[in-house]
Amino acid sequence: MQYSPVLDRSLFPNPGRDISSQQAPFTEDAAIVVHALADYIRESGNRDVPVIHQPVLETVIEQLELRQHIARGDLTGESLRHFVQDYLSATTRLHHPGFLAHQVAVPHTTGALGSLIDGATNNAMAIYEMGPAASSIEYFMINWMLEKIGWTGTTSNRQLDPQSGHAGGVLTHGGSLANLTALLAARGARVPAFWKSGNPGNQVVLVPEQSHYSMKRAVAILGLGEDNCLTLPADADGRVQPAHMTEQIADLQSQGRQVMAIVANACGTAAGLYDPLTEIAAICREHHIWLHVDAAHGGGALVSDKLRHLLHGIELADSVVWDAHKMMCTPTVCAAVLVRDHRHLDHAFEQEASYLLHAKDQPGFDFISRTVECTKAGLGLRLFMTIAAMGEAGLARHVEGLVQRAREAADLIRERIGFELAIQPETNILCFRISGDDHIQLEIRRQLLELGDFYISSTLYRGQRWLRLVFMNPATSLNDIQALLDEIVDIRSGID
Repeated sequence: MQYSPVLDRSLFPNPGRDISSQQAPFTEDAAIVVHALADYIRESGNRDVPVIHQPVLETVIEQLELRQHIARGDLTGESLRHFVQDYLSATTRLHHPGFLAHQVAVPHTTGALGSLIDGATNNAMAIYEMGPAASSIEYFMINWMLEKIGWTGTTSNRQLDPQSGHAGGVLTHGGSLANLTALLAARGARVPAFWKSGNPGNQVVLVPEQSHYSMKRAVAILGLGEDNCLTLPADADGRVQPAHMTEQIADLQSQGRQVMAIVANACGTAAGLYDPLTEIAAICREHHIWLHVDAAHGGGALVSDKLRHLLHGIELADSVVWDAHKMMCTPTVCAAVLVRDHRHLDHAFEQEASYLLHAKDQPGFDFISRTVECTKAGLGLRLFMTIAAMGEAGLARHVEGLVQRAREAADLIRERIGFELAIQPETNILCFRISGDDHIQLEIRRQLLELGDFYISSTLYRGQRWLRLVFMNPATSLNDIQALLDEIVDIRSGID
């Protein structure tokens, strides 16, 4: 029987109405959305509208007419056009040069099309038969990332070979899930009986003082207990001090406690500093401790010959997390869990689902054995389409440009009277203060958000509250930073 690409109306019953009278052709509705997004990106980039606007939540619900649309089932044509316009008017505009708040990419438009393709095809590609193209692209991109670290992948037919020590990985929905997965691999490698027998009660994980909050959360979820997520010794700037790690490990062992894993930052979330990976790795190997490198943000430097020295020694880690949706222009979310030996990730989940995992013809690779998720989006497509549109050289220039702009902005701040720079940026994260206490810094941020010209964040660092800039938008200029500093000065003068 010949396949006819006609919508089966019986799949979408709507008693009393003909669905064809409600639903415009897909191409027409898609054009409405694309044109609205094109206008949105243009007006955001031109600073025609505020970078941030936060109406009361219930007001947004009312303005979007959510209840009415659900009742009418009318989201097509002109109704769709008005909804999309109203929706976009209530978004935070990452394409605006005043967006300096968080570690989220200004997405490349071609990568965004990858998200659209994935949404339309809906290939839940955790098993190969549910998405051969999506699985193949993820497999390719994982190996591309392994190569950037300095590890070696292999062909799909040898991917699960227990005799091979090649590297492997998987893309997950975000860095928090990626860190959880990496520590799960560490638990399986260092405490193999944990999955079936439970917590032996003496395991601890050591993390930097500037580690992401997901670390403590992951340790708690894994059944180790948050109290067993301990802080590594650090210098005054927050970098891990390897010289004091051996003493800490010995003290813990004297108490009958075993260090299951040590986490190093590349880079930290507060001030963007990189830990000394080579020295930390040497101590981990000496004591047979799993080394996990959280490069969720700073891993982007691996694509640049000028910046990859910041991650010197990363190839010595046992696992690495690297988010493409941060410095690599990829739409959220797209995070990689990468391990130096694939067997640790493949054995992290010791269970079976007979309807999914069974003997069958296998022309590809099933990622389901490496992830918490059973249903998984084709994350590799948005990553591939982004880099394929920019080229590796273009991606490197993008990352280098973000870091360079942060360092130039630091020079501006250093020259301004009444401002204090926390530390010279190593990456695209910059922390600074204006004269006044912590309350002043938070009040300045509050008023900035209310004005809407700039969207910045704040952080606690070295015991103080700092204003924090994250350079994610290549369109953000030094003129924008000058204007931001002027606005801060005006706000500060009105507080006293």
